[in-house]
Amino acid sequence: MLGMKKQQLAVRSAIGVGVRINGDCVFEGALQLDGTVLGSVTGQGNEPTALIIGESGNIEGAVSADHVVIAGSVIGPVLARELLELHAKASVRGDVRYKALEMQRGAVVAGQLQPQAALPSAVAAPALPQVELVVAEQPRSKSKSKAISQPAEPTLDPDRF
Repeated sequence: MLGMKKQQLAVRSAIGVGVRINGDCVFEGALQLDGTVLGSVTGQGNEPTALIIGESGNIEGAVSADHVVIAGSVIGPVLARELLELHAKASVRGDVRYKALEMQRGAVVAGQLQPQAALPSAVAAPALPQVELVVAEQPRSKSKSKAISQPAEPTLDPDRF
């Protein structure tokens, strides 16, 4: 992305093709996932974390890491505290929170995209900001602009794409 420098992390752990894990996974550093996890996958520790989900990778559960790369599928919420990369064959069914997003043509997200200015290390999401909409009237009369306060509710129309 513009002005962003991606960190290269050495993959310390891998879940290969044909491996199926029933339960939650917690990792440090970087994890390459090409198998299946039925449970949450969480990156934690004192150093940056990266989760790379290959094209054959599948997760049915919550995903949380600093840098998340998805080329496979995720059924559940995704939290990328820094950068989320969605490759062309990525499929996400769940809400997605991220600080920065790169999305290739063909990637599918069935859920809300929720950009976050600064995500805390805890998983709690801040409330959506209030937006002030200012409607200016035509200069025909001498009335002033009216301010309307509405909550921001991003909507995604799947028929539009």
